[in-house]
Amino acid sequence: MAKLNIGDKAPDFKAVDQNGQPISLSDYKGKKVILYFYPKDNTPGCTDEACSLRDGYKDITSAGMDVIGVSADSEKSHLGFVTKHNLPFRLIADTDKKVIEAYGAWGEKKMYGKSYDGILRSTFIISEDGKIEKIIDKVITKNHANQVLDGIGK
Repeated sequence: MAKLNIGDKAPDFKAVDQNGQPISLSDYKGKKVILYFYPKDNTPGCTDEACSLRDGYKDITSAGMDVIGVSADSEKSHLGFVTKHNLPFRLIADTDKKVIEAYGAWGEKKMYGKSYDGILRSTFIISEDGKIEKIIDKVITKNHANQVLDGIGK
């Protein structure tokens, strides 16, 4: 799994969202996309991140962007997460980790001195023509909406 860089063509994908509806990057051709990867629904940091994007969603869409979240959780888990926190964007249920791996968002993590493999919290801003415009790999969960809007026309 090669590391993606700014200027690379974003890998297309076919997956399902929290409602079991098909979703692919090509559905968003001509629109800027914030594709964010997070470890797990309903955990403190992931909830903070999702709620920051929810709270900034009006500014994000006003800037011509849409948001798609990705984790390895199931459709059912995502639906509960969306409902509980009133999230206005789609979440991909990437249970086979194909999208996660295509974007290099799977790798070694450390917690309490132990190493393990997991989802690396990261965000890719994809341009209207499908190229990676910005990569955020040092996500500030409670301020993520401002991170994505920074320098993009807020």
